[in-house]
Amino acid sequence: MLDGHLLLGWLSFTVIVYLLSLPGPSAAYFGLTGNEPLSILPLNSLPEENVGRAHYKLCDRLKLEKKQRRMCRRDPGVAETLREAITMSALECQYQFRFERWNCTLEGRHRANILKRGFKETAFLYAISSAGLTHAMAKACSAGRMERCTCDEAPDLENRKAWQWGGCGDNLKYANKFVKDFLGKRSNKDLRARVDMHNTNVGMKVIKAGVETTCKCHGVSGSCTVQTCWRQLLPFHEIGKQLKSRYEASVKVGSSTNEATGEGEISTGRGQQQQQQQQPPQQQQPLPGLNDQIPRTMDLLHIEDSPSFCRPSKYSSGTAARKCYKDKNCDAICCGRGHNTQSREVTRPCQCQVRWCCYVECKQCTQREEVYTCKG
Repeated sequence: MLDGHLLLGWLSFTVIVYLLSLPGPSAAYFGLTGNEPLSILPLNSLPEENVGRAHYKLCDRLKLEKKQRRMCRRDPGVAETLREAITMSALECQYQFRFERWNCTLEGRHRANILKRGFKETAFLYAISSAGLTHAMAKACSAGRMERCTCDEAPDLENRKAWQWGGCGDNLKYANKFVKDFLGKRSNKDLRARVDMHNTNVGMKVIKAGVETTCKCHGVSGSCTVQTCWRQLLPFHEIGKQLKSRYEASVKVGSSTNEATGEGEISTGRGQQQQQQQQPPQQQQPLPGLNDQIPRTMDLLHIEDSPSFCRPSKYSSGTAARKCYKDKNCDAICCGRGHNTQSREVTRPCQCQVRWCCYVECKQCTQREEVYTCKG
């Protein structure tokens, strides 16, 4: 495990954030990464006399490193943005993996043990964490919650003559600079360090690739003689979907030596596999290792195969008693053990109608539904 991990956790649906930090001399990782059990730190119960400097208290409770604490304190909006980034990343991770054997459980020793290894799941946690921080910071700037940044002015937009610049764009430029400075320079002396750095950068690059230009027309009778345009980030749910897709296609890598520089670098077996496929079957040989091609910059990378997550282990509590959906994912989640079926009555609002003015009136309907859970 790398030195200098910042241990931060996840904020639950009841707005309780789980945080811890591990200080180190050269680097800090943010978000859903860490390697020890988390502590419960309620961050919304600050004394009234400290309201003026409430963000100081919040920064202290985040247990940041010296440089990070200074960055947090110098702008009152940073602390809340950090907490928002953790929350957003955690909930999106759990949403994307809700139908999987590993359902992004972040509490306890399971998360810590996963982060000690180089699994696909580890890669996703690094990427979603950096993406969450970048997204939250860019949005905080455009929302006016920060003192040191405002809207994105986007001077490089094409066809400026056709647009009257307006709106309030998400300030990705400031967000990227902040995140790089906040995380600091990281060691790249070993394969795991380089892979973690790569996956962190993937999260930031996916945010950048998702910037869209939004325009609004102005003019007599909607003639659109003038357009007000601004740049917006994709909703974070879309970012989560893209990172989940990259997780599914994550590339297993090894380490090789650059003959020109003598330095180690990440490599895959892609080129070797393509050469093998082009050869006649009788000439194909087993691949000796992953050592001949540098991976693409937007690939998520892992260095070892993931466990099955079927049975209780130090990486997960297994899938026994997990809820599944018949004919959709029960076979996969239950790992072939089968599932139990339970019938229950549920009451939900139904036959809703909008009444003048201005409320919705619903009836309460009771129906039976079947719940499926994995056998032990």
